[in-house]
Amino acid sequence: MASQRKITEIQAFDIETAEDSGIMPKAAHEFACRQVGGPLNLGYTCRDQKNHLRSKRQRELAFGQAGTMLKYFHDKIVENPSFQYALQLDCEEHITNIFWADAKMVLDYAHFGDVVTFDTTFGTNKEYRPFGIFLGLNQFREITIFGAALLFDETCDSFTWLFETFLATHNGRQPRTIYTDQDVAMGKAIGKVFTESYHGLCTFHIMQNAVKHLCPVKGEGKDEGKEKDEGGDEDEESHILTDFSDCMYGYEEKEEFEEAFDNMRQKVQKQTWLDSIYKLKEKWAECYMRDVFSLGVRSTQLSESFNNSLKNHLKSYFHIVRFLMHFERTMEVKRRAELQSEFESRKKLPRIKMHTPMLVLASKEYTPIIFEAFQSEYERSMAACTRVLDGNYKFAIAIGSLHGDLKFEEERIVTGDPLTNSFL
Repeated sequence: MASQRKITEIQAFDIETAEDSGIMPKAAHEFACRQVGGPLNLGYTCRDQKNHLRSKRQRELAFGQAGTMLKYFHDKIVENPSFQYALQLDCEEHITNIFWADAKMVLDYAHFGDVVTFDTTFGTNKEYRPFGIFLGLNQFREITIFGAALLFDETCDSFTWLFETFLATHNGRQPRTIYTDQDVAMGKAIGKVFTESYHGLCTFHIMQNAVKHLCPVKGEGKDEGKEKDEGGDEDEESHILTDFSDCMYGYEEKEEFEEAFDNMRQKVQKQTWLDSIYKLKEKWAECYMRDVFSLGVRSTQLSESFNNSLKNHLKSYFHIVRFLMHFERTMEVKRRAELQSEFESRKKLPRIKMHTPMLVLASKEYTPIIFEAFQSEYERSMAACTRVLDGNYKFAIAIGSLHGDLKFEEERIVTGDPLTNSFL
């Protein structure tokens, strides 16, 4: 009977814990029924459970969404005074843009903030606001977070406010490199705020656009009475995309890139997109990025990876406060993984191939994954053959390989500067 149904405190705790863990109410109710031997022994129905959760959400928003969100941020500051947040208000004093960063984000940026990716592709929240997140790589080459934001829109003014707030939070320190997608408003804001940073475009998104614009639509480009077989069309599409990929990654000299790009342009009927992307070549072509500090990052795929983790905890019907709480839960999962990587690195000895003083010292200072990369480059340096070109500190260097027959890679011209101890 309805009068006999009641949710006890322990059952309420279990219901709320299941929801916080991302378990749907129906599945949580079925699990609770199995624990007590059937629904008759449980004492409440699935509808009672949903009503309890609805009441809980109403209690969470006792001060309204804005007031409850401010209380959430103030509680975080009480827990750790290093927690920072910023709000932007419109002319009617309504909250538009929100940015926050906890103490760990601020500390991580101080250590690993040289290369940053920013992306707003995740929009799963109740208001469908763009969710932006600043990401980088830590000492284990795992994702680390530098700050997050909920935006009202994706205009140049909103991005400008966000980037300025981001820098103010991190004591004005600009990253050496920042990667974004090809958003015009975002690019303008970065040009205004990140004046000391190199702005690179995500090569993954550029390649997706290349597929859309360079591959001919079926039925187009065919003369009357002359039909190409489907296999020929596929070969042509693949050939064009391969040419574009080579322009993006395959050429180290600008002259080679220019020649290859001109040849590719002649194969394409509609050149509008190629002309527009060519104007931005310094932001995506390998030959123009040789002096860019990138840590091997060329895209915003870090954001895509983190977005997949968010989807495990965030649902579209969450109000903003629950969104913040579940975002914090996702952060905890990432940070536990970082602690596990730290534990694994301390209990395992690195594999040193050559016990030279430099490698022994590096094995003690670097994490295993970074040491492996350093050791690989050290081995290549041991196989380098150098010859002097002239008296202006110019050298020709080639890397040899002893796997099978002795072979040498293409020679590279290196110019040294003894005053600054640098090489070009």
